[in-house]
Amino acid sequence: MEVRTPLQWHFQLCDPTGQRTSKPRIAGKTMVIDKGLGLHAIEDLLQTAGDYMDMLKIGFGTSPLYKTALLKKKIEMAKAHNILVYPGGTFLEVAIVQQNIDHFFDMIAYLGFNGIEISDGTIQVPRGVRSDLIRRGVDAGLTVITEYGKKGWGSAIELEELVETVTIDSELGAALITIEGRESGKGIGIYNEDGSCKDEEIELVLSGVPSPELLLWEAPHKDQQVHLLKRLGSGIHLGNIAPADLFSLEALRRGLRSDTLAGEADVSDAAPVAAEANVEAAPVVSWYYQI
Repeated sequence: MEVRTPLQWHFQLCDPTGQRTSKPRIAGKTMVIDKGLGLHAIEDLLQTAGDYMDMLKIGFGTSPLYKTALLKKKIEMAKAHNILVYPGGTFLEVAIVQQNIDHFFDMIAYLGFNGIEISDGTIQVPRGVRSDLIRRGVDAGLTVITEYGKKGWGSAIELEELVETVTIDSELGAALITIEGRESGKGIGIYNEDGSCKDEEIELVLSGVPSPELLLWEAPHKDQQVHLLKRLGSGIHLGNIAPADLFSLEALRRGLRSDTLAGEADVSDAAPVAAEANVEAAPVVSWYYQI
C-alpha cells in the first residue's frame, strides 16, 4: 500500500481524552524535578518532551553546584520552550539561615530564573517573612510557587493551617501552592510509608481548600500519579516528576496507557475501513474516557 500524502496521527489517537491543551496551560501542569541534568540531557529532554513540561525545578540546593555559564544556558534553553524554571525552595531556606536573601535574589535575576519557590519544609519561616518573600518575588517579576508541608518523616497535613496558607499565599500573588511529597513520595503528607495515597487526607484537602486548582501535588511515583489522576481528574497539576517519567505521565494524562484507558472498544463488522492510506474513513468511536 502506497502512502501518497503526508500523514499525522489522528487527534483521537493523540489524545483519547480530548482534554489536553497546549502550553501555556491553565490545567494539567507538570513540574519536572532536575537533580543534575547536563546540557545534552536537557536538550534531548526538551526536544522530545518539551511540549509536556510546564515547570522545571532545579532540585533543592543544587543550583550553586553547576558552573554558572552552564546553569544560565540550561535556564535559557528551558525558557525558550515556554517553561517556568526555578530553584528548589530548600535553597531559599538555606539563604534565610545564612542571612543571604538579597544575594539570593540577585543571583536569581542574574541567572535568568523566571520563577521562585518559597517553602518552610525544613526550617520555621514566620508568616510575616513568608509574605514578604512572596511580595518580593512578585515585585521582581517572578512567578511565585509556594509550598505547604514539612519534609520530616510522618509529617501530616493540618487542614486549618493549609487553608490559611493557600488563602494568604494566593492573595499575595502566589500562582500555585505545592503539597509537599518530597522526591521519595513516602511517609509524608498524603502518602503512607509504602507510598500509597491516603484518600482521607486527599478528601480533607479538597473539602477545605477553597481553590483546589491552585494546588500542585508532588507525586514522584507512577502509582501515585495514576491514583490522583483517576480521583481528581486529568487537569490536576503534578510535580516532582523524574525526567525519564515525563512521557509516561503525559500518556497517563491522555489515556494512552492501560492504567487510565477507560471503557472498551465495540468493534463492529460494519465499521468502515479505509482501503488506501490516503482515503479517510469516518471515525467510529464507541468508547469514552472519563477519569
